[in-house]
Amino acid sequence: MIDPSSRATEWLKVHMKDARLEVVNQQDANFSTALELAVRFGKTLIIQEMDRIEPILYPLLRNDLVSQGPRFVIQIGEKMIDYHEEFQLFMTTRNPSPEIAPDAVSIIAEVNFTTTRAGLTGQLLATTIQHEKPELEVRKTELLKQEEDLKIQLAELEESLLETLANSVGNILENKALLDSLNKTKSSSQTISSSLTESVQLQTSLDQERAAYLPLAENGSTLFFVISDLSKLNNMYRFSLGAYLRLFTRALDSRTDGSNTDMRIQRLIQSLQSLVYQYVCRSLFKADRLMFGLHLSHGMHPDLFQENEWEAFLGQIVAEVREKSKDQMPAWIDPDREQAVAVLKSAFPSFHQSLSLADTSLWTGFSRSSNCEQEFPQALEKKITPFQRVLVVQAIRPDRLQSAMNQFCCLALGMKDLTPGNLNLKNLYQETVPSEPALIIISAGADSTQELQELANEIIGGEHYHQVAMGQGQADIAMQQLRECARNGEWLCLKNLHLVTAWLPVLEKELNSLQPHDNFRLWLTAESHPKFPTILLQSSLKITYEAPPGIKKNLLRSYESWSPEFISKGNDVTRAQAMFALAWFHAVCQERRNFIPQGWTKFYEFSLSDLRAGADIIHRICSGKAQKNQWDFIHGLFENAIYGGRVDNPFDMQVLRSYLSQYFNSDVLGGGSAKMRGKKIAPGLTIPSSAYYRDYMELLENFPEDDKPAYFGLPANIERSAQRIISGQVISQLKVLRRSDEAVERFDMETWNTELGPFLNLWKKLNQGGNLVQSKVQPPSDKSGTAGPILSFIQLERYNAVQLVQFVHSSLASLSKVIRGSSLLTSEVQCLAGSLLKQETPLSWQNKCEGPEDPIQYLRSIVARTLAIQGWVDMVAKGRLMSETLDLSELFHPDTFLNALRQETARS
Repeated sequence: MIDPSSRATEWLKVHMKDARLEVVNQQDANFSTALELAVRFGKTLIIQEMDRIEPILYPLLRNDLVSQGPRFVIQIGEKMIDYHEEFQLFMTTRNPSPEIAPDAVSIIAEVNFTTTRAGLTGQLLATTIQHEKPELEVRKTELLKQEEDLKIQLAELEESLLETLANSVGNILENKALLDSLNKTKSSSQTISSSLTESVQLQTSLDQERAAYLPLAENGSTLFFVISDLSKLNNMYRFSLGAYLRLFTRALDSRTDGSNTDMRIQRLIQSLQSLVYQYVCRSLFKADRLMFGLHLSHGMHPDLFQENEWEAFLGQIVAEVREKSKDQMPAWIDPDREQAVAVLKSAFPSFHQSLSLADTSLWTGFSRSSNCEQEFPQALEKKITPFQRVLVVQAIRPDRLQSAMNQFCCLALGMKDLTPGNLNLKNLYQETVPSEPALIIISAGADSTQELQELANEIIGGEHYHQVAMGQGQADIAMQQLRECARNGEWLCLKNLHLVTAWLPVLEKELNSLQPHDNFRLWLTAESHPKFPTILLQSSLKITYEAPPGIKKNLLRSYESWSPEFISKGNDVTRAQAMFALAWFHAVCQERRNFIPQGWTKFYEFSLSDLRAGADIIHRICSGKAQKNQWDFIHGLFENAIYGGRVDNPFDMQVLRSYLSQYFNSDVLGGGSAKMRGKKIAPGLTIPSSAYYRDYMELLENFPEDDKPAYFGLPANIERSAQRIISGQVISQLKVLRRSDEAVERFDMETWNTELGPFLNLWKKLNQGGNLVQSKVQPPSDKSGTAGPILSFIQLERYNAVQLVQFVHSSLASLSKVIRGSSLLTSEVQCLAGSLLKQETPLSWQNKCEGPEDPIQYLRSIVARTLAIQGWVDMVAKGRLMSETLDLSELFHPDTFLNALRQETARS
């Protein structure tokens, strides 16, 4: 039994309690002994936590009985055990995806109690009625019990009647006692039937009242399955039904004004959505929050999307760019947006026509605006939907697509900002309970150790806080420490669990059996890992620990980690200003990582420990007697020991030095000196001449949410590049969420046809009107030696390009035959389809020629390059190649062309 909630297992224990029931865990030391005794004496055995089928059970599952005279025996391990015919075996697991070997599938009866949409809807409806109108739920329960009692009475009457007839003697018509019994039974049966009819009518009436709350239950059920999809993107993004039900109850408890039931339901739906968004978002890395916002908007508000709009947004719709359409492209649209505009035109002709793209004056403001998503032509404001705005920005101004998606999500979800409030471990502690571990998912370079230590010192005392860094040989120590802390009510932190994923199922089973002290808390830290156990993830309270998104939130986290007394210590204005400069410097260094490679050349792991070390240095310097002209000392330590110690690129080191000299100097940090006031640390930002904590917090609260490139000393147009990259990543993530895991693992003709059809249609359209697939290109040969290096290269490039196109065509043709049912599925086709279903370019294609990871971009790229190389061949034939403008991106091997050009030049 696959039973994530354990409810079916508990019911089974109660139901089978009179059948000599024995319950054992697979991991128990006495497992083999309990199994042997149950088989020998005919007990009912329930084996819990069966994440996989152990070999010792196979003889039982196969019923491999051996006859020895009048008795049967069976092998259990190395022993032959007498087999009792009343023996029963039930295996249960809380793991929704247990490891069931292929040879075990046919010998077990799998019963899956995993939550379904309909089942969850009914459960949420019952919870809602119990909260809103408990009398309805009580009456419903009473009616169900009454109905069952009446049915039992009716069955007993029927059985009594049959027994009376069977025992009668002589002529039935003359048996007065029998006739009286029959009449009495008939009368009772009519009364019971009438009561059953009345009960059904009452239930129907109650169900109509309950149905008023059905939209809330259906919405809640859909919401749970929307967030469940996130595990396809990252194994760490898993959420339990129990936690979700607690959120649902919190939403019901929230105060929502409503003059009638319908209005209250709408308020409850909005409250539930907000609670779930905040709960889930704190468990997501900041790079995944925009993706989640879009996924949630699409899943919960399908009315905001018209037919095929979501598919077009994800690039699932293919359009062909014809020469005629190129000529019709408005001049104000960049030529590289031809394909995207063609998709809009072919998929939504009436929508495309309503845009009037040919009217340059209408779109001038939009095309030139740095915030085009907010400056649509007034004439179109009421003609297009919010998501159609996103489609227009995606097609024409992809450099603002990230902002457009963010704006749409905020509108769809009724939120001001997609980023949850500042998260810290102290707030998380308020939600922890002894039986539920808190899992801190850390990003590269992040370290929660210090903050957790400080929290423990404040809440429980440092002497009651223990931590174990997991690694080889630490499992037994951790288990012993866990039991002691649970018994004594202390805190335990197990760090770096991603290093011991094979041991984590043992930890999870131990946690499930613990009876902890009320003060006990278990903290776990781990990086993302694909093998992290599902059950442990679902049963943990999760939070991601990384740099907050944006300079403002980064500064707020820094100041939340400092107390007002720490900032105002000694009433030293210069010291307080230097602390603000440090927080600003730290935020800029971290947020500049969003502009790799233009910002930093790589991702540097600047962390909270760097901020603490910097604050300690500033505190020591400002506490000394010589408080003036100490900036060079700070520059040197920050550059060589703290932040600079992580930088290994000379150009990045120059940037770091520039920041240090710009922020830490007497002009910016002038203390209370009147002549120094007004010097800005960044455009529009002057450090307060104050030593008071609240003055700095007021400054931060009024600071803009959006980061300007000028804050980092970067050019204004760098955000365009960053937005293109980020929006492309978000769309790729959304494609992953669309895939069906079952379709990847097993063949389903209908699913494959739906999911893989766009790839086959794209390939067909790309090759329409061309002869690349049928052309027979001979390998280049120059026996006479008259062909120059450039000609030889182009001939070889063309031959390899055509061979690649034909190889891809052959593999897609094989896939098409399997989908149509005209060919058998092979391992090669299964591998190809699996990659495409995952939105990954197949490895067999990449081995032939490396290209984009997105298979759609890969297909477009190889056809476009092959056609372009044909143009190079024509130019060579006419002797015009070296006199024309050449685009090296049209070649598969531009470096080889440059070498050929060098050889040609050297020979001449």
